[in-house]
Amino acid sequence: MTSPETPETLDVLRRVFGYDAFRDGQREIIEHVSAGGDALVLMPTGGGKSLCYQIPALVRKGTGIVISPLIALMQDQVDALRTLGVQAGFLNSTQDLDERRVVEAQFVAGELDLLYLAPERLRLPATVDLLDRANVSLFAIDEAHCVSQWGHDFRPDYLMLSGLHERWPDVPRIALTATATEATRHEIATRLNLDATAPNTRHFVASFDRPNIQYRIEPKTDAKRQLLRLLQTEHKDDAGIVYCLSRNSVEKHAAFLTENGIEALPYHAGLDAQTRAANQARFLREDGLVIVATIAFGMGIDKPDVRFVAHLDLPKSVEGYYQETGRAGRDGLPSTAWLAYGLQDVVNLRKMIDGGEGDAAFRRRQTQHLDAMLALCETVECRRVHLLNYFGQPGAPCGNCDTCLTPPESWDATVAAQKVLSVIVRLDRERRQKFGAGHIIDILLGKKSAKVIQFDHDSLKPFGVGTELREVEWRAVVRQLLAQGLIAVESNHGTLLQTEASADVLRGQRKVMMRREPDRPTPKAAKAAKDRKPPIDLAPEAAPLFERLRAWRAATAKEQGVPAYVIFHDATLREIATALPSTLTELSQINGVGENKLAKYGEDVLKTLTE
Repeated sequence: MTSPETPETLDVLRRVFGYDAFRDGQREIIEHVSAGGDALVLMPTGGGKSLCYQIPALVRKGTGIVISPLIALMQDQVDALRTLGVQAGFLNSTQDLDERRVVEAQFVAGELDLLYLAPERLRLPATVDLLDRANVSLFAIDEAHCVSQWGHDFRPDYLMLSGLHERWPDVPRIALTATATEATRHEIATRLNLDATAPNTRHFVASFDRPNIQYRIEPKTDAKRQLLRLLQTEHKDDAGIVYCLSRNSVEKHAAFLTENGIEALPYHAGLDAQTRAANQARFLREDGLVIVATIAFGMGIDKPDVRFVAHLDLPKSVEGYYQETGRAGRDGLPSTAWLAYGLQDVVNLRKMIDGGEGDAAFRRRQTQHLDAMLALCETVECRRVHLLNYFGQPGAPCGNCDTCLTPPESWDATVAAQKVLSVIVRLDRERRQKFGAGHIIDILLGKKSAKVIQFDHDSLKPFGVGTELREVEWRAVVRQLLAQGLIAVESNHGTLLQTEASADVLRGQRKVMMRREPDRPTPKAAKAAKDRKPPIDLAPEAAPLFERLRAWRAATAKEQGVPAYVIFHDATLREIATALPSTLTELSQINGVGENKLAKYGEDVLKTLTE
């Protein structure tokens, strides 16, 4: 518990942030850190991690130091805190010398509640000396999975953070992440000296379930047309993120969406820093924009009204997929996580792993990550249950993912697998030839375009033995054989090879079960997405007021040069439009309206309601 001299944490929550109650698990974490304890916190994106260090920093004497890799977003994070009346600043490489000196002087004078630092700044002796000259109330290590070499987003600078406790042993530390398996969590705890058995150290693991997100994965046929259909039918005028693996794909799909009436901005490392910053700023500050990006975009994005996250290429890991999809629906309103996934995705990622840098252990970890992602794609069970189980948590079928809404069948594909393997084995053994998936499928279908060098088709016995399945079905078979490790990809050429496990299938000693996609996998899930209602369903008379409040918020945000959600979240505006407060006292009872925002925007809100 907090000491008698400090304000109660619930009072800070109400007065500063404008909320009457903590979310599940928050108060216990906040009280522990406020009282001087160390903590490792695993909490999903949108679960309220920031409050777990912001409130202790306000309760404890001194300045809370937040170590974050999100240099491009520090200004927005600081702006959001200042709007709440919190004195915050940051130090990173984007500032000139004079700007840094001002922030350093404020810090030493005890004028800051929170100071954000990029981890690489702790390499500088001047930064360490600076921290020694002031009263540090806590260290918050955000995006803590960056310390894990087992994880998907390793940052070498994070390894230095193990020294914080050695130099400042009396300052509590809280490490936070939105994604971590048991292995990653153990590594974070080890590297940051946050073992749960240590005195005054606790681990807090919240549920990873995001019930407002509908997870959908469908076979990739024409990805850009599939994406366009999703946006036009379910997410017209919604803000969203589209992820692609390559820079070229980002540019191509951003242009395609714009040509089809959906304003989309590209974001990837090949763009100059000014363009990247401008596109990110527009996405954060404007309503209804789509950003098409590589995974270089998104960590720390606080935009609460992202209604969809779409993947046009297979993510490399379940952790990456979970973190990226978690950027949808941070406000708790219904949102969509959609992925188009095909055979070539598997081939490409297998080639990247085999031909990539790193030692055998690193490649083995990458292969395990990919295998887990493939298992999620190919499951016939509830996607949400599969995700939760991956993170070591139980779950029950959700009724709000594609496999729940349109259950796929599981079928015995042993004979089909034997036919594919037979082609691969015979080409290799009898012809000394290797081919990719497309050519093998052509042989199975008996297509005359299938060129088997120097031999007649008739002499290749498997030629034409697969006419019982369509080409798209054979591609699904090959894709799932890759996913199950029954065939492999040769890294140099992308050709298919048998594996050690292939022999058991060919001898009939192993049964091969596969997922069969429903004929029409999308409509039922799409209808369910349309039918989902937000937590505060606006009455007809409230809808115009909500739009009027949004227009006021947009104009105010533009004038102040901050994202609209920094003023108020949509959920707050919905509640205002429904409750119709007529006095400042009544307005102060709305969730998200703290003292500073009430003083700053209260009169304007009331005026907007009566216009």
